[in-house]
Amino acid sequence: MAIFGPLYERVMQWSRHRHAERYLGAMSFAESSFFPIPVDVMLAPMCLAKPERSWRFALNATAFSVLGGLAGYAIGYLMFEAIEPWLRESNYWAPYQTARAWFDEYGVWTVFVAGFSPIPYKVFTIAAGVAALTLPGFFIASLIGRGARFFLVAGFVKYAGVRLEATLVQHIERIGWGVLIAAVIIIAWFMNRG
Repeated sequence: MAIFGPLYERVMQWSRHRHAERYLGAMSFAESSFFPIPVDVMLAPMCLAKPERSWRFALNATAFSVLGGLAGYAIGYLMFEAIEPWLRESNYWAPYQTARAWFDEYGVWTVFVAGFSPIPYKVFTIAAGVAALTLPGFFIASLIGRGARFFLVAGFVKYAGVRLEATLVQHIERIGWGVLIAAVIIIAWFMNRG
């Protein structure tokens, strides 16, 4: 059953849309404060569709991600009591506690590392606000950490993506089903831990 090939084609069409850059900015902002899907799923196809604009896309993602991070910080700093019940009930409570422990131990360096962590970035931005991390330190670490991540993704796709696209298209169904099966196994494992 061919599901992932048509889905891949749809994503590539979206990445060429005339408003794709606006959508990337909105997604980058939202992902840093409340949205669950990582920016890379939009950034990489956009860089693959228009490699000559890769650096511009990475800059867009970085700028709006940092702005979204500041919104996440504000949520943690100003409204944590309002969101804490939801956070406790969600799958984000354990990652939130991990982020808080890292802030206690490593301070602002945690924000830099968060750009590459498997823990969603929004968890770190909210935790940074709760921890009342210094705002200039948070801003600089976010700018460097998020920028490094997005420029690495953009650079990899720009220089290796075109060569890898033919292989990707040829094996998209196997890759898609493999990722789906791996995600189900990981989710089942996490659910059985608690």
